Amino acid sequence: MKGLKRSALLIVDLQNDFLSEKGAYARGQTTSALAQALPQRILPVAQAIKAQGGLVCASLFTLWPNALGEPMISEHLLQKRPFLRKGDFAPNSWGQGVVDVLAPVVDVSVCKVAYSAFFNTQLDWVLKKAGIERLVVCGIVTNGGVASSVRDAHVRDYDTTVLSDGCAAFGQTAHEAALSDMSSVANVLSCQEFLNAHLV
Repeated sequence: MKGLKRSALLIVDLQNDFLSEKGAYARGQTTSALAQALPQRILPVAQAIKAQGGLVCASLFTLWPNALGEPMISEHLLQKRPFLRKGDFAPNSWGQGVVDVLAPVVDVSVCKVAYSAFFNTQLDWVLKKAGIERLVVCGIVTNGGVASSVRDAHVRDYDTTVLSDGCAAFGQTAHEAALSDMSSVANVLSCQEFLNAHLV
C-alpha cells in the first residue's frame, strides 16, 4: 500500500447498540442486515490505512445521562425511536462501543450527540494535530451521519472519499441518492476500488 500516511478512516457509528443482536436497536426491531455486513467489509481498509501510518477514528453516538441517570434524548429522536431507554448508548458502555470486529483497529474515538462526527467533538482537532489531509468515511447511515460528516469534512478542506459499499441506509434508494449527492464534495469509491487505487 502507498500514499496513506496522511489519511484517516472515519467510521461513523458502527456501534453495538446499533448493530449487535443484543443492542438497543435489535430490541426495538430496527436493525439492518446491510449495516451489520459493513464491519467485515471495512476492516481491510482500516488495516491498510494503519499499515501505512494512517489513523483510524470512530464516532460514537452517545446519549448522555442527566442528574438522575436518564438519557437526554432529543424529542425528534425519541418520537422515531421510542424503545430507547436508560443505559442505551451510555458513555463508556458496551452498547456505545465500536463493534468487536473493528474495535481493535480504532485509534481515536469521539462522542457525538448529532449527525455529524465533527459537531461539538474534538475530531477536527485530532485530525489536524495528526497531520491528516485525506479523510475516508464509512458507516451509518449514508444519508444521515455519513453525509453530515462528509459535508463538514469538505468545508474543513479535507480531501474526502466515501466508501460506497462501506455505508448503509435504511433503504437502497436513500443510500444511492445520498452517494450521488455527496459526489459533488467527495470521491465515491467502493472498498475494493479504494484498496486497488493504493496498491503498489
